[in-house]
This record gives sequence, structure tokens and C-alpha cells, in this order.
Amino acid sequence: MLRIKNLHAYYGRIRALENVSLHVGPGEIVSLIGANGAGKTTLLNAVSGLIARKEGEIYCEGTRIDHLPPEKIVAAGISQVPEGRQIFAPMTVMENLELGAYLRFKKNEKSAVKGDLSRIFELFPRLEERSGQIAGTLSGGEQQMLAIGRALMARPKLLLLDEPSMGLAPLVVRDIMDTICRLREEGMTVLIVEQNAHASLNVSERGYVLEIGRIILQGSSEDLLNDGDVKRAYLGKDYKTFLEGRNGQ
Repeated sequence: MLRIKNLHAYYGRIRALENVSLHVGPGEIVSLIGANGAGKTTLLNAVSGLIARKEGEIYCEGTRIDHLPPEKIVAAGISQVPEGRQIFAPMTVMENLELGAYLRFKKNEKSAVKGDLSRIFELFPRLEERSGQIAGTLSGGEQQMLAIGRALMARPKLLLLDEPSMGLAPLVVRDIMDTICRLREEGMTVLIVEQNAHASLNVSERGYVLEIGRIILQGSSEDLLNDGDVKRAYLGKDYKTFLEGRNGQ
């Protein structure tokens, strides 16, 4: 579904990603974990066309997309749920959801969009209850539901999730992760970026560890959960020791 080959990306002269390669197969949930500033969001933004890659290649279903503008990448079947939700706070819940289907409205898919709204409300009944409410007045968990729902309104094949658990209570995180699993069961492919390694690795099949712009470790989610260095760095503490150990290899 998604294949990234030798990706390099910069912010000005600052290198954010160095020679990153990864893949996500159809129907998989794959985790990308790492500390704040590791380059996780940069990678998602490069896939979505929000920043330009310096070198490397990005493919979706075998078609190269790294030269496309963001709207063409959405049309190709990739939707991103950004870090911090980034909902349109002054607008209603319904207006936010409809904006997620903007390209489909342009294609005159109004009846299909209406059907997808029903699906979103089935996934997140609270959004239907608050469909006329101003989005900025929702709780953090409700805003995350809205951000995911808005992305799904584009009817993506691949969903990119950037820190979906950020700032949420544990019970809300569990509900969000349960929804992600349900989407996978319905055929959705998901790449989930998280600092909350335990939450993401428990719902994914495979994972990658990103450290200062480089993939330093990959494997099954079970193996990463049981890796002593990963446990110390991401499931407990002692990140400095983790970096020193990996860099010393």
C-alpha cells in the first residue's frame, strides 16, 4: 500500500529525515514510534505532500506520489489526521465532516457522502449527537473523534494518524484504539505515529523506531514490546541510555 525508499527531508538546512525506508502492507496497522522531535510528523507530512522531500521516493499502491500536491495525494487515497487534531474550531461538527469530503463534493458524489456520514456517526455516535455544535467546544476526545471522522470522509485507503492519544485520558485512548482496530477489520490500512508506544504497538502488527530522523529498529509489534531497550526508552524511562546503547553498536 505505502512504500517509502531512502527518504531525506529538511526544514531549511536542518535535516529532519535521513535515508528512511519503510512499508505498510494492505490491511495492516503499522506503528512508528519515537521521542518528540524524532521526525515522525515530518515523515507523515512528506507522505501527505505538506513538505517537499529532498531525496527518496514515496509510492502508494505502486504509483509514485512524492511529486504530487496534497490534494492529489488525498485523491489517490491517503488521508492524514494531524497532530493536535487541527479541527476548524469556529465551525460546526457537521461542517468539519463535510469539509473532509470536499474533493468528493467537487465530483458530485453527494449521495455517497451522505452514506459515509451515517458510517461516521455509527463509529462515533457522539458526533451525531453534537453535529450542530461548534467544534471548538468539544472535549479533547470528541475533537479527536471529529478529526478521524473528517479524514475518513475522504474515503481513504490509507489513514495516517499523528499522535491520536495525545492529551487524552486512558479510557478515551482505549476507545480511539478500539476504533482503529475496527477500521482495520473493515479493510483500512493505517500508519500510526505515537509517543505512546504501548498503546500503538498493542494494536499494530509491526513497528518502526525512529530516532533523530533515522529508522534504528523494526520488527513485529510483539518483538518491539519485548525488546529491553524499547521497554526502557518508550515503555518506561531512560531514553538517554537507549540512544547511547544503539549509537554504540
